[in-house]
Amino acid sequence: MSDSKEKSIRDLYWKTNLRYLVVLLSIWFVVSYGCGILFVDQLDKIRIPGTGFKLGFWFAQQGSIYVFVGLIFVYVRLMNNLDHKHGLSEDVEPDEGKNFQI
Repeated sequence: MSDSKEKSIRDLYWKTNLRYLVVLLSIWFVVSYGCGILFVDQLDKIRIPGTGFKLGFWFAQQGSIYVFVGLIFVYVRLMNNLDHKHGLSEDVEPDEGKNFQI
């Protein structure tokens, strides 16, 4: 593989990775900062059934943590798919992949 083609593949890989990070961290920011601080008054009008907790309080205390953990699993899945697409997944033998360093 030529150096320019290998570099373009690496660049595409990292651009995709950065796009995933920006989107996922933006979601986390909106949920943790937005729902836990900015929109807390509107969310407090809603109560979680069976608990009586206000939804704004729940997002500030628990919800953003659950969303963050969920986003970690989403990121792992996205990166596994991206690695597989570029021949870098852990289940591919070294000579089956594209053999380039990132």
